[in-house]
Amino acid sequence: MTPIPASPSTIIVGGTIAIDHVKTPDSEASDLLGGSAAYAALAASFFSRPVSLVGIIGHDFPQEHLDMLETRGVSLDGVERSENESFTWSGEYHANMNERTTHRVGLNVLENWEVKVPAALAAAPIVVLANMSPDNQIEMLTQCGIDVSTPGNPDSRFVIADTMDLWIEIANARLHDVLPHLDLFVLNEGEARELAGTSNLVRAGRILLEKGPRHVVVKLGEFGAMMFSRDGGIFRSSAWPLDAVADPTGAGDTFVGAMAGYLAAQGPPPYDGAQLRQAIIQGSILASFTCEAFSTRRLESLVAADLAQRLEDFRTSTHW
Repeated sequence: MTPIPASPSTIIVGGTIAIDHVKTPDSEASDLLGGSAAYAALAASFFSRPVSLVGIIGHDFPQEHLDMLETRGVSLDGVERSENESFTWSGEYHANMNERTTHRVGLNVLENWEVKVPAALAAAPIVVLANMSPDNQIEMLTQCGIDVSTPGNPDSRFVIADTMDLWIEIANARLHDVLPHLDLFVLNEGEARELAGTSNLVRAGRILLEKGPRHVVVKLGEFGAMMFSRDGGIFRSSAWPLDAVADPTGAGDTFVGAMAGYLAAQGPPPYDGAQLRQAIIQGSILASFTCEAFSTRRLESLVAADLAQRLEDFRTSTHW
């Protein structure tokens, strides 16, 4: 990628940093870089640098992954080191690559982790709460100076959060405490229906808006994404069609991080509907590259011309 001039960090990304072991119908790989925050921070760095990463790793975390992140403009000042073992995930994707089986989750350093945001990073205008427990998300909001006792945020801050079905099932009340403090809430189709309590996706989007976020983006995987906004607006984007998927792990986290990075590159918040729609397109296209190789390998080899060409091809294929 073309070097991006360094500036004071405008993005802070908190969440998991993991060691992944992934098996697909065609191949298998171990000791991969994983974790919601790692993917999101790397994706954001394609558009804005530096990106401040907040998380925790163990003594066994591969140095090569840390070196790669730093090379790409990801600041590790907020990454806590522990003498315990790193968070690990092992999973297997099935034939259609939309279904997977988790074989093992090693919480390890995450078991009793409490977010620690360095004071120098706390004022970043864009705060990304990557997929982690709602308790950790609340901790990060508080340490970033956001008043969690009052719904909404000042226009000078923009908060993006992701979640997953696990938190909807076991920490639903706490997740609802997070929602009023979000400018952009991101979740997948099944999670949106479950959290909203309806099978109708449009109705689900509107119900989720009533829970507090200014905007809700529902990820539809290979079919794109939908955004619902408080003003009643709906935006529907398709996804780039891939003829083969090597490993979809981290695609959703890439999507979130790329949106944050693109918005940061536009200047400080607030952001209007046109900027958010463009952020969704940028996120979707970058996420398509993530699926082309294990872990972050394709993103590591991606150059600016590749991204620009796919964006142009996408524009052509969706024009009417």
